[in-house]
Amino acid sequence: MLVDSHCHLDFEAFEADFDGVLSRAAAADVDTMVTICTRLSHFDRIRAIAEVHPNIWCSLGVHPHEAAEERVDAPDRLVALSAHPRVIGIGETGLDYYYEHSPREAQQVSFRAHIAAARATGLPLIVHTRDADDDTMDILEAEYRENGPVSGLIHCFSASGELAERALALGFYLSFSGIVTFRRAEDVQAVAKAAPLDRLLVETDAPYLAPVPYRGKRNEPAFVRDTAAFVAELRQTTFEALAAATTENFYRLFSKAVRQA
Repeated sequence: MLVDSHCHLDFEAFEADFDGVLSRAAAADVDTMVTICTRLSHFDRIRAIAEVHPNIWCSLGVHPHEAAEERVDAPDRLVALSAHPRVIGIGETGLDYYYEHSPREAQQVSFRAHIAAARATGLPLIVHTRDADDDTMDILEAEYRENGPVSGLIHCFSASGELAERALALGFYLSFSGIVTFRRAEDVQAVAKAAPLDRLLVETDAPYLAPVPYRGKRNEPAFVRDTAAFVAELRQTTFEALAAATTENFYRLFSKAVRQA
């Protein structure tokens, strides 16, 4: 069985085909999914999906793109809302200096508030980082030193080997999306090959970043199987072993999630 540890099932791209998406996921042995919150104003509909489907969990957070419009300056609201039994992670949060849809300062303030919420709740932090490696890790390391550790993962890993080493040193996990299957993703592939097996997860980030051979199409949870198969080949192990390891890793990190029977 497989877990899609990061997808966006509330997005419009799935509205007309939601039942089909879930059916194809089941056929691909994807038995658990996490639908990720990017705006607190959308949390009700994200939570509703997780409430209806026992194999779908959800997170709570504000994407760095939305940090200016949906300001989170303190952890209080995140802590309160995360008490819901279907919320198993905080985020996605982090820094994105590629698009800079929100000012860097607003992103950093929001990031720190999410870190504080993860620490207060014990839930793992789901980190997005793009073109912001140094600031992302500097903030995580400073928070670790000054306020204590949090658990978490770097989602949709597309950063440097140095970031991977620094994140792993903090106890973080690395989650690989369809990007790892792209022809020119040699650096990401090198990290996926070398990282400790007990720190790996797989995800789709659906509806974005469909893996080869679906690149350019709408992504969906079933396609996490192709990403897992690619990573297994990179690591010269079996698909079954990789699937089992990433599933165990998911339930260890997201310990609030109840394993599917």
